[in-house]
Amino acid sequence: MAKFAFFVDLKAIPGKESEVETFLEKEASLVRKESGTLSWHAAKVEGEPGVYRVFDTFDTEAAREAHMNGEAGQEFVANAEKYFVEAKIQKLTIVAQK
Repeated sequence: MAKFAFFVDLKAIPGKESEVETFLEKEASLVRKESGTLSWHAAKVEGEPGVYRVFDTFDTEAAREAHMNGEAGQEFVANAEKYFVEAKIQKLTIVAQK
């Protein structure tokens, strides 16, 4: 059961939206290899061009840290300035779920 999460607010550099979506698809392929990541979702905010959100869940704090220190997390950090004018990462503790 998920106990921890990340919620990431992203604002793409204008004109790079299709590159951002390709990048997020690549991130998804890397995350699929992580046994500790329970779910990972990247979405485009409807009606707000260039605005994206990522939400991922973990059962332990160690799994969340492994994600950030793993291939996907490092790839994100290395490329954030290339694709985003703003990237805000929030750590969450899940209090209820279905």
